[in-house]
Amino acid sequence: MLKDITLGQYFPGDTVAHRLDPRTKILLVVLYITALFCAKGVVTYAIMAAVLAVCVRISKVGLRALVRGLKPVLFIIIFTGILNLFFTPGDRYLVEWGFLRISDTGLRNAVFMVIRIMLLIMGTFLLTYTTSPIRLTDALEQLMGGLKRFHVPVHELAMMMSIALRFIPTLIEETDKIMSAQKARGADFESGSLVQKAKALVPILVPLFISAFRRADELATAMECRCYHGGEGRTKLQVLRYEGRDYAALILGAAVCALVIVLRQFGI
Repeated sequence: MLKDITLGQYFPGDTVAHRLDPRTKILLVVLYITALFCAKGVVTYAIMAAVLAVCVRISKVGLRALVRGLKPVLFIIIFTGILNLFFTPGDRYLVEWGFLRISDTGLRNAVFMVIRIMLLIMGTFLLTYTTSPIRLTDALEQLMGGLKRFHVPVHELAMMMSIALRFIPTLIEETDKIMSAQKARGADFESGSLVQKAKALVPILVPLFISAFRRADELATAMECRCYHGGEGRTKLQVLRYEGRDYAALILGAAVCALVIVLRQFGI
């Protein structure tokens, strides 16, 4: 299960999706999320699924990697679908069993909600799959640059977000190593009640926290040795510049978002 968590991983490539300006990709993700939450009917959800399929094809990341990233949140997806299925009132009930009733509206909402969450997770994962942490940090800093006039530490916030994303795969790998070492010593993490499984995680959490603090201290020391002092006066190795493909991608993204909003008015 730990190996299925792919958030924060970067898949190097030379596709159009990789070459897009990271600011463009962040704005496209915002437009994608907006359009996804505005989707209401079969047609609009089909449009969003088609957009995701085209993006996956262009990025060459592979649908398998996106589907694998859904496994850690599969319980949340199923739980959300069940809540919408049984607790959404409607005009016509298909199944009635005690206080549990499935209406036509509940069935529709459950299906659409599951599809929405899946498309949302896979769509946002493409951002980290096709964008390196350094470029993502630069993009976030420039997009939030207007907040500097309000004395918001934009560079520090962007750096923290980038470091957090960067270390997710590292911590997952460290957790897997610790669990393998504990299993080799006879630890059992699968059998027993829920309370016993929770207690069995304590021997994992303690060394994991110690390792995380050690890595954080080493990173801070390395940054200080390289005279890091924040974003003021720092130059960029790669200056971000918008190109023709970025404007074209933003226009297409805005057009799809506008189309979904218009179709929503007709309930499709």
